[in-house]
Amino acid sequence: MKVIFAGTPDFARVALERLLAAGFDVPLALTQPDRPAGRGMKLQASPVKQCALEHGIRVEQPRSLRLDGKYPEDAAAARQALLDAGADVMVVAAYGLILPQWVLDLPPRGCLNIHASLLPRWRGAAPIHRAIEAGDAETGVTIMQMDIGLDTGDMCVLERLPIAQDDTTGSLHDKLATLGGRLIVEALEMSACGGLHRTPQPAEGVTYAHKIEKAESAMDWRLSATVLDRRLRAFTPFPGGSTQLGEETIKLWAAVPEPFDGSAQPGQVLAADAQGVLVACGEGALRLTQLQRAGGKKLAAADFLRGFELPVGSQLQLPHLPEQP
Repeated sequence: MKVIFAGTPDFARVALERLLAAGFDVPLALTQPDRPAGRGMKLQASPVKQCALEHGIRVEQPRSLRLDGKYPEDAAAARQALLDAGADVMVVAAYGLILPQWVLDLPPRGCLNIHASLLPRWRGAAPIHRAIEAGDAETGVTIMQMDIGLDTGDMCVLERLPIAQDDTTGSLHDKLATLGGRLIVEALEMSACGGLHRTPQPAEGVTYAHKIEKAESAMDWRLSATVLDRRLRAFTPFPGGSTQLGEETIKLWAAVPEPFDGSAQPGQVLAADAQGVLVACGEGALRLTQLQRAGGKKLAAADFLRGFELPVGSQLQLPHLPEQP
């Protein structure tokens, strides 16, 4: 079976590697254009492009696939590449471009998407982050037959995965990437023998995983320690948490929620020692165990406090609440 692969980040690279290891013929990979990254802001190829080139796979990087859009020449070149590939199916994983109807219709077996949630929960751009942030007990991977909607297609294969108490988006991402790679191989093998069945998504339980914005990193100490712990884990490795002490911005990367029934203002530092920086929350307290100054390195609390004075009683800033209409 010939497979066109469309994807961009590490999540997708894992699936591509698994398809190649399983012996599938991948004549073409679509991925996002190279982006500037790192301190020098040099153009860098996506993980999928790097993997494809290592295996001698043709790579196309259209800025758009809309034949009537802003970059029709890119779309036309991609269309010809897809036709030349003569593939049976397209596998899509975190590609980053919307597939127009002509792409969905081109492969005889259509387009299969590897989505990192239990659809219809957490359709959209950030399903791993939002599942942790919401306190979900489990997530998983759904292999979906794509249609023109946003993650609305029929479900073909689904497998559940528990979310551990200490999971971050980084750790859960890696588990789901591995699971997605295995499930797409199983789905294609079932498709080859006519055993891949489709089930429409239920109308109930639809939620949307909106893209993570940097502004969400600001820690609102009026929330409970449990909620803030989930948010911090959801935003690790990006964008992390942040708080203000005067003019200083402190990035936060790891914490542990603790009970606290004393009297303190949310955001007040209750303790600062080798075990961490304990901060009062709207309910309970959060012990910050990994912190970072602007321009500095991520440090364990003990090392951070050697170079940054954070006395007990210090008041961390509360973010401004949006005005009510």
